[in-house]
Parts: sequence; structure tokens; C-alpha cells
Amino acid sequence: MVKKIEKKIVSYKVASNDGIEEEATKPTQTTESNIIQMHEKVSRPEALSGSTYKIKTPLSDHALYLTINDIILNEGTDHELRRPFEIFINSKNMDHFQWIVALTRVISAVFRKGGDCTFLVEELKAVFDPQGGYFKPGGKFMPSLVAEIGWAIEDHLQKIGLLIAPKIPEHQQKILDAKRSEFETKTTSAESGSFPSNAEVCKKCNVKAVILMDGCMTCLNCGDSKCG
Repeated sequence: MVKKIEKKIVSYKVASNDGIEEEATKPTQTTESNIIQMHEKVSRPEALSGSTYKIKTPLSDHALYLTINDIILNEGTDHELRRPFEIFINSKNMDHFQWIVALTRVISAVFRKGGDCTFLVEELKAVFDPQGGYFKPGGKFMPSLVAEIGWAIEDHLQKIGLLIAPKIPEHQQKILDAKRSEFETKTTSAESGSFPSNAEVCKKCNVKAVILMDGCMTCLNCGDSKCG
């Protein structure tokens, strides 16, 4: 006998071998269409929250101010997500105006495109100035101005949770702090609060903090060692 079903099926019962009927409820599907993902058609809100980073290099008397504005998608829901939306760079120095405008437009377009935008950090940090880089206060080496912009973007992505900042294990940090204090007591030229003046640049973190410790070149900033 054929019976026509005129209503929507919301549940069903299965008869087991024991004769006990077990009810199985059809899982409700979440409306994925209501979840807004980042894409280039997302319209810009009237107001955006963001952060401004100051970039001061010895190559210029004027500092650069890098502003990254973020958009909050699905605000107030379980799917709330904060993503970078646009970037601006301002400075009194007009020498680099053309390529800075081009760079900000390209980066903003990548942000609005959606998907993984963290690759920009490594690409920008890998840019080297043919005339040589410069050291920032604290001994950090910057291979170029573009690389420092990449570092600033990395800091912002870590701030909003798109990137996870690498951390040295607590036990390793204690060993480094002890070795550093021991080294500084032996070196009279070491400045307090900074790395030894005769330290070398670390190839991993670009900080001038590599010293010969226990017969092995070790970085006092990130813990990288040639001896493993």
C-alpha cells in the first residue's frame, strides 16, 4: 500500500530487534548562510575601530604612522570575528609617497578579499634594502622600511588573534635570564636593560643578542642556539 506523505518529516522511529522503538531526531542544520565571512563585497561600516603604530627610522627625520582598521563580523553572536579591513600610512616625509600609497592599497585589497592574510607578514619582512638596513633601539635589526611595516602588521595580527606570538618555555627563559645576568656581571661594557654590546645579530629574530655561551652561540632574546 502506497501512502503519500504530505507533511515535512521532522523525526522517525526505528524498531530494534528487541522490539523497542528508538526515536531518532533529525539534526537541525545551522543556517550557514546567515554567517558572514570576509569577502570583497562586504560593505564598509560608517565607523571602524583600529590601532595606530609609530615607525621611526634613522633613515628619515619624520616618523611614519601606520593605522590598521578592523571590521567585526557577526557581532554579538557565537561566530563573531575581528578581521583587518584597511590600512593607512601617513608621514610628513613625501619621498616615499608613491610606493606607500600603492602598498596600502594592495594590502587593503588583500584584507578585504578574505581568506588567510597572514602571509603578508612574512612577505614584507623578507624585503631587504640594497643600501643596508638599520638597528632599532634595543638591538633589533630591520633589513628595510618595508620589513618594519611587516613587523607592525604582525604585531597587530597577534593583537586581534589571527597570529599567535611564539613564546619561550618558562624553564628555558629562566636559564636564559640566569646566563644573561652571569654574562653581564663579567662584561663591564654591558648596558643595563639591554643586550651585551658585543652581541651579534640573531638570524631568527633579527635582534643583536647572540653571544658565546657555554661554548655555543646562543640568542638571549629568542633562545635560538646552534647546538640545538
